[in-house]
Amino acid sequence: MAALAWGEWLNWRWSRALVGRGTGASAAVVVLGYRNPQATANLINRWRVRAGIRSTAGDGARGSCVIFSGGATSGGATEAQLMADYATSVLEFDGTVLLEDQSATTWENITNVIPLLEDVDRIKIVSQPAHALKARAYLRRQRPNLAERLVRADDYRPGEWMVVKPLLALYGLWTLRGLKADERKLFRDGIG
Repeated sequence: MAALAWGEWLNWRWSRALVGRGTGASAAVVVLGYRNPQATANLINRWRVRAGIRSTAGDGARGSCVIFSGGATSGGATEAQLMADYATSVLEFDGTVLLEDQSATTWENITNVIPLLEDVDRIKIVSQPAHALKARAYLRRQRPNLAERLVRADDYRPGEWMVVKPLLALYGLWTLRGLKADERKLFRDGIG
């Protein structure tokens, strides 16, 4: 039970780090891809797409869009295309979809979506909480002015993935080891 509670708490904390209370009429939800060697979206990418779409709920913002980000897979199609296909054909998402299909790393995901984020008021990055935090930190490093627009996505829900959250937390600690102390804090600059 303690391991489950610890995993839940750490994922909750990461989902709230480096975000503010952005306001404005337009929003972009960036969904980061995960290794996908098959011809359809894998389990992780399907979950990320669902979390991305639910992150648009309640926005009601004009000009909102979902950006799927991820490059080529061994199956030929890009992660971005596989996720977009899942969103539109299986989940019947009919909102605005943009593709960033050149990235092979999280750093590249952020670098390559920046041109698509220039004109939006609120930015949500969707992945597992540790991975999304890493991407938010990368946006902060690359474009601090855009990072000021970051808001929380709906990629953390209590109890979701509960059994594997301790493993996700351990992996997250390992992947986040390169972040600076101020990139791990719960609320950015008193905003939150």
